[in-house]
Amino acid sequence: MVSPLQIYRLTHGDQDQQAPDLNLDPSRYVVHPTALIGDALDWLQSRPEPPDCLVVDEQAWQDALRPALQELKLVLPVVVLVTDPEAIARPVPQSDHYPGTVVHHSLGALPQVERAIQAAIQEFLRLPEPDSAASNAAPADQVSPLAASLSNQQHQLTEKLKARLGYLGVYYKRNPSQFLRHLSREDRQTLLAQLKSDYRKIVLAYFATNHNLNLNQLIDDFVDQAFMSDISVAQIVEIHMELMDSFSKQLKLEGRSEEILLDYRLTLIDVIAHLCEMYRRSIPRES
Repeated sequence: MVSPLQIYRLTHGDQDQQAPDLNLDPSRYVVHPTALIGDALDWLQSRPEPPDCLVVDEQAWQDALRPALQELKLVLPVVVLVTDPEAIARPVPQSDHYPGTVVHHSLGALPQVERAIQAAIQEFLRLPEPDSAASNAAPADQVSPLAASLSNQQHQLTEKLKARLGYLGVYYKRNPSQFLRHLSREDRQTLLAQLKSDYRKIVLAYFATNHNLNLNQLIDDFVDQAFMSDISVAQIVEIHMELMDSFSKQLKLEGRSEEILLDYRLTLIDVIAHLCEMYRRSIPRES
């Protein structure tokens, strides 16, 4: 069972009593209300492990948290609660030497804060991962301590979030610019041609006597590609029907019965079941 995300709701000490609850799903999030009394640097250093996401009031962020994170070289997903009513799950550019991800969210829209948390984590998981090969090839005196520390922290937190989020982590890694509907006409045709080719391999391997692991891998690869490209079940059915039509024509030319094609409905059912389960387990529920 995937453990819930650890969310820290941070305020200044004198604001603790007025801070409204986040009201997040307890099966997915553990919220720790924390009043920053004293040094934020000491508070961060006292954590047994870094939080999964910080939800912090704007004043506490500007005055205490951001400088402390910069000093400790901690890279975390951060949601900053602001009074701007237009600031709903709005990522802001990296600034002031803080290389993590910051999402501004309106205090007036606190019931929708889960959307902001999701956006912060999504942006965090999209940060470029450390290029270990390049780092290892570079002379030690050319890799700054700051860069090395940030890369190490980013890698550790990325891996932890991926493990904790499970399938949800895969969802956060999806890039909408790579969705089928957002591709150029040429790129869309290329992607569909690749999917059709991959699906044909699945069909041909499905009833082979020695398919086993090879077939499972083919289905996993196909479903992963379809999921990352936001392919619908209807499009999968269309790919299947086009392939069956092609096979039917070939069988007729050879004077053979088309009844064998009915068995391949099992292939379609299997692939759709895998894809639907991936969507079901990964897409975040609405707040």
